Amino acid sequence: MEQLAKTNILGVGITPTSYDEVVRLCDHWLASRNTRRALRGSERPGGRTRYIAVTSVHGIITSVLDPSVRRCINRADVATPDGMPVVWALRSFGCRAQERVYGPTLTLALCAMAEKRGHSIFLYGSRPETLDSLNDNLLLQYPNLRIAGSFSPPFRPLTEGESAEILQRITDSGAAFVFVGLSTPKQELWMAAHAPQLDGMILVGVGAAFDFHAGNLRQAPRWMQRSGLEWLFRLLAEPRRLWRRYLLVTPLFLPLWCLQRLGILQFWRRFAFDEPRPRMVKSAGL
Repeated sequence: MEQLAKTNILGVGITPTSYDEVVRLCDHWLASRNTRRALRGSERPGGRTRYIAVTSVHGIITSVLDPSVRRCINRADVATPDGMPVVWALRSFGCRAQERVYGPTLTLALCAMAEKRGHSIFLYGSRPETLDSLNDNLLLQYPNLRIAGSFSPPFRPLTEGESAEILQRITDSGAAFVFVGLSTPKQELWMAAHAPQLDGMILVGVGAAFDFHAGNLRQAPRWMQRSGLEWLFRLLAEPRRLWRRYLLVTPLFLPLWCLQRLGILQFWRRFAFDEPRPRMVKSAGL
């Protein structure tokens, strides 16, 4: 259970999975980490750091347009389908029972597991006041959850010294999970860049989950989420920040998905360390 298979959606490897399966996989990774630590007789966890990309239509189209983002998502251990259009695309390629694996819900599922197993978490991203509210709200829901630390990075690139300092702070916290709330594609780029420098942790890019669980933003009603209209709810809630995403970027998904499904536009099959490039073909299929 070290790795889950992925399905090619526009050259991006998306993992057909569920909340329960992701939680079980993380539990397995952390159990293996603790076994290695016991065998080594070391307090350091050991093992490579894993990362999970919660991937929406925005993430997929950004990957189509930017190979560096595509590489980061394709190198993720898991890329969950966060958004009904991604779910529908997976179903159209044979994953008939696929359901959404949504960042805010996955965050809570992993916090519940962390509380049960005694694992600690670290919160990276957003604003200081948001992290304070998030910390309080998580502890209200999970009183025994160990929050090992949090950090709100400045809204500018970090210097090498600042980056090294925060990585050391995360390492010293001993956290099992690092929840990264920087929005796409910043969080995917951050996780891919820094996973090799962190020891045996699980990084999870959760997007707007921090703002939702801190009480800063309302989540779309369930009927809008199920019908693929969450984008409209979020656009109306944050028009100045999100209009480009929802009016210029994500509308590209439907025609490209249809072309891939018809076999007119085919995307490279391999994910891990390749740069998938679209190419026109006459034959159908992936």
